[in-house]
Amino acid sequence: MQKALGCTSLILTCCVLLYLVLWTNLSEQWNRIEGQIVKSGFFGKKNKHTDDRVLIMKTIITSTLSLSSGATSLYKAENLFVEHEDNTTPIQILYKKNFTKLPVWDFEDVYSQDHDARKPTCSKSLRNTEDLKIKEAFFPNIQLWLYRGQLNITEWNRLAHFNNPFGFMEYKYDEIKPAVDLIPKPKSSILLPVPESAKDGCVRCAVVGSGGILNNSKMGKEIDSHDYVFRMNGALTKGYEEDVGNKTSVFVHTAYSLYSTLLGFRQFGYDSIPQNEGIKYVMIPEGLRDFQWLQGLLQGKEASGDFKGVRPLSFFNGHFNESRFYVLHPDFLRYIRNRLMPSKQLQDNTWALYRPTNGAFALFLALHTCDIVDAYGFITEDHHKYSNYYFEKFKKTSVIFYINHDYGLEIKTWKKLHESGVIRLYQRQENMSTSRVT
Repeated sequence: MQKALGCTSLILTCCVLLYLVLWTNLSEQWNRIEGQIVKSGFFGKKNKHTDDRVLIMKTIITSTLSLSSGATSLYKAENLFVEHEDNTTPIQILYKKNFTKLPVWDFEDVYSQDHDARKPTCSKSLRNTEDLKIKEAFFPNIQLWLYRGQLNITEWNRLAHFNNPFGFMEYKYDEIKPAVDLIPKPKSSILLPVPESAKDGCVRCAVVGSGGILNNSKMGKEIDSHDYVFRMNGALTKGYEEDVGNKTSVFVHTAYSLYSTLLGFRQFGYDSIPQNEGIKYVMIPEGLRDFQWLQGLLQGKEASGDFKGVRPLSFFNGHFNESRFYVLHPDFLRYIRNRLMPSKQLQDNTWALYRPTNGAFALFLALHTCDIVDAYGFITEDHHKYSNYYFEKFKKTSVIFYINHDYGLEIKTWKKLHESGVIRLYQRQENMSTSRVT
């Protein structure tokens, strides 16, 4: 009997010792992972949100990923992180086809923050809006820019859960990482400084789309009177200055929009992208081809993939300057989709096709970098009265509601922002003497 008790005691002692060894080893592994998370571009400096975000990542590592949509993950979460040289490897690739609607992860509404973001002193700034819904949805310190040093494997494993352009779903780490590592870090996260002439500290911006509502509008002088002017896509001004002005401070584009508009709008006289002195170029990384374009652009060579044989640098006609070139962060783009423009399309099997238009991204970029924003050439309820583009003088075409955009939602969004006083939307039936630009 005593011998049996002695054996049982010895076995229990061994079990306790083994448990302590395993627990110590697991704790050390977690501490290493947690340290990487806090150091990653996702968290930046430690702040009041850091502990919550580490808790989120700890949950991902130790349990099966859950989707608020009711779907289950395609793999066990403990397989997300595998021991390697730096303790982690990229998660297995997720495919859009395996989700019947937008997968909503536990960390879906968590975004990188910029602690050096501009602190407006303008009393008319969006941050002072009295619209509680807009105020609640708005993140003034959202990370706007993607650049070298931000993308490590921990950050990749977060962003790889979101479809493009909101993340890197379906892509490989070694397809994206080399391009991101070439993107220069902005000298300042503030895109547009307050002009010395602005005694009230307000930055006034115009965002100009290509809508036919501007044809014969005579808005050119008013547009150019703003401190800064945003344009995007086929930003044709030559010959149309009276209606749209000729000033461009920020040009927003994707690789495809830059390439295709020069081909498609050449018949209207659009033979080069805007190249005003001091202009800032902002790129929307729409997909893999944009990162292939970026590599060609920033290395001064031909692009690969869809743009094989094309030299991106040639599109800038010698005016490209890395210090004036910016790439939007996937978190900013996802934040726009999730909080400011959530389409019903995200709930059906075409969810992965939807994204806001380049004009929408440009307008919200302006709202995060300016204080007073006026929008021209954006779609309105009476869009059917006008041609698709303001430069169509002879053969007019109508707006085509492509499935990758929700134009109905954009109409409602611009109207809501206008009625709330967040923007002033140019509409032909308005009495334009009420312009707030001085």
